Amino acid sequence: MPAKTLMVQGTTSDAGKTTLVAALCRIYARQGLHVAPFKPQNMALNSAVTQDGGEIGRAQAVQAHAANVPLSVDFNPILLKPQSDKNAQVIIHGQVFESMNADQYHDYKKIAFNAVMDSHTRLEKNYTRIVVEGAGSPAEINLREGDIANMGFAEAADCPVILIADIDKGGVFAHLVGTLALLSESEQQRVIGFVINRFRGDLSLLEPGLQWLENYTNKPVLGVLPYIHGLHIAAEDAVDNVQNIANTQLKVIVPVTPRMSNHNDFDALRVHPEIDLTFVYASEVVNSPLPAADLIILAGSKNTREDLAFIKAQGWDQQINTHLRYGGKVFGICGGFQMLGQHINDPLGLEGKAGISEGLGLLPITTILQPRKTLANRQAILHLAGLNKTIKGYEIHLGETTYLADLPPLMTIEGNAQGIISDDQQIAGGYLHGIWDSKNAIEQLASWCQVTISAATSLEDIQEHAIERLADTCEQYLALDKIENALTHWRQHHE
Repeated sequence: MPAKTLMVQGTTSDAGKTTLVAALCRIYARQGLHVAPFKPQNMALNSAVTQDGGEIGRAQAVQAHAANVPLSVDFNPILLKPQSDKNAQVIIHGQVFESMNADQYHDYKKIAFNAVMDSHTRLEKNYTRIVVEGAGSPAEINLREGDIANMGFAEAADCPVILIADIDKGGVFAHLVGTLALLSESEQQRVIGFVINRFRGDLSLLEPGLQWLENYTNKPVLGVLPYIHGLHIAAEDAVDNVQNIANTQLKVIVPVTPRMSNHNDFDALRVHPEIDLTFVYASEVVNSPLPAADLIILAGSKNTREDLAFIKAQGWDQQINTHLRYGGKVFGICGGFQMLGQHINDPLGLEGKAGISEGLGLLPITTILQPRKTLANRQAILHLAGLNKTIKGYEIHLGETTYLADLPPLMTIEGNAQGIISDDQQIAGGYLHGIWDSKNAIEQLASWCQVTISAATSLEDIQEHAIERLADTCEQYLALDKIENALTHWRQHHE
C-alpha cells in the first residue's frame, strides 16, 4: 500500500497550498479513496462549524467538501484566531482553550503537538489517504524550533512533502531553491518534488528553467499548473476585492476592520453578476467619505469592541447615520450585529481588555460576552422583506444579546426568534454566518433593498463547480503517476 499521508508545503503564504490540497482530495475521492484533509495548525479568522459543534479553519471545510466527507475537528486540531497583534484565541480540537500571546503559545506548543498527533493517528485509522496542508513557509528560521505546522509535523508523521511555489509573483526558482536550502538534510530528503502554480504563457519558454531546477536539486517537477481565471474557492484569510460585474443592480459596501472575521460571508454576494460588493479600507484621512451604496454590512469580528472603536475613529459611525438618513440600509452579522446595539460588555476580558463599550445605538439590543462560545450549524426561516424563506448558516459567537424592545425578528430558528429588524425596515442584524450562501437569502436581501436582481446561484453549487474545475486542471497538468510512485517508494523504505 502507498503511504497514507502526503503533505503540501509552500514557499510562501498564498502559494497555492489550500487549492492543491483541495484538488488532490477531489482527485483521490474520484479514485475511490476515503480521503481526509488535514492542517495541523491554522491561523485564520475564517472558520466553519463541524457537525458535532466544533470549530475548524474555513479552508479545511472546503477541502472536506472536495473529499466528500463530513467536517471533523481532527481535520484542523489547532486553530489560532488573532485578537490583537500579540494575542490569539487558541482553539484545540474545535473548542476554545484560552487566549495566549506568542511567548505563551511557544511554551505551550509541545502540548499542542500532542493534540496534532492524536488527530493524525485517528485519521490514519479511519481514512485511506490523508492530504496535509502546511502553514506559510517551512523555511522561516525564527519559527523552526518547536514547529508543528510544517516540517516538524512531517518529521513526526514521517510523511513525504510536495513543495509548491507561485510563479505569478515572480522569483519562483529562487523561492524553491532557497526554501530547499534552508531545510535540514532529513527535511530535504522528505521533499519528493515541486509544483509550480499559476503559470501564464507558453510552457516551452519555461522548460529550460525546469530542466535546470531538476538538475540542480535532483528533484522532479511534478507539475506546472496554469493560472485559472474566475476560480471561486473560499479564501483562508485574504480579502479579495476583484469582481466581474455585468450590470450593477445592488451596491454593497463592507467596512474593513482590523479583526474582521469570516469575510467569506460575502463570497456569494461577490460572485453574483449584478451585485457590486466592495470592501472599504480605512483612509489616512479621518472622516473620508464611504462610497455611496444601497447597503452597508458590518461583518463579524474577533475583537468586537476594538473594531467598534476603530469604526468610530474613522468617522464611519457618523457616515452610517448619514447613509440611513438618505434611506440606505444597514445589516450586521454577528459582531457587526452586536455593534449596532446600545452597549457591548466584556466583563472578563475575553476579547481583550475588560470593559463596556457604547455601541452605535441603532438597534435596541445590548450584549454581554460569556466564556462559553456558541458553535452550531443552523437551518432558519428568514423574514426579510416580509418573506419567509428557508436558509442555512452557522453560529460562532461568545455574546449573549438581550432585546430591549419588541421588534420583528430577522429569522426564526427551531421556533425561536433570533436577530431583529428595525421598525422603519432600514436596519437588521443577527448572529447567523453564511446567511447569503443560500440563494433564497440573496433574493430576499435584494427585495429588502428594493431592487430586482436575476436569480442567484447557491454558493455550494458555485464552490462545487470550482472544485471540479480545479481537480480537472490538476489531473491534466500534475504527474499523478509520479506522485503515486513516490508514495509507494516512500512506504516501502519507511516501514
